[in-house]
Amino acid sequence: MTDTSHFISELRNAAVNKRRAAATLLGKSGNLSAIGPLVEALSDPHPSVRSDIVQALGRLRDSSAIPGLITSLEDTDPRVRAAAIDAVGKIKDRDAVDPLIRCLIDKEVIIRIGAAEVLGKLGDRRATGPLTALENDPSFEVREAVGMALMRIKIKSDAVKKLCRAPIILCFL
Repeated sequence: MTDTSHFISELRNAAVNKRRAAATLLGKSGNLSAIGPLVEALSDPHPSVRSDIVQALGRLRDSSAIPGLITSLEDTDPRVRAAAIDAVGKIKDRDAVDPLIRCLIDKEVIIRIGAAEVLGKLGDRRATGPLTALENDPSFEVREAVGMALMRIKIKSDAVKKLCRAPIILCFL
């Protein structure tokens, strides 16, 4: 495992490019001990740094990053929100379903599209109603993402129903 102590300290560097590089390298390190310091650094004043941190958390693919990512879904910068949606999609943690549903009403088209896509990947039926409400969104791309998400949720739901109806076979050795 990569020693990340130098990169963790660089998250507090005065230079934006150093903080961004540190976040990127921490994400690539695969070292889950970087999650705590990365989440702490989400309060960075520079949106590009916050975006890189969120992307790093997504690369680490660990659900312990979800609380920080959920907070980032409400960031003032749309690039950070979009990166947070992408990161949540990589981690696939259903604790983020309700915050993602709230993203469906974001003023930014790219946020609504991303939220719909990730909700479709998660396949959680709680998203069905809020997604259906967007079927008349002014953006064709949003409507398209919503249609795909609803289809994915239905396919997953149907597969679960079939599994539940399948006979249970008990094997004894």
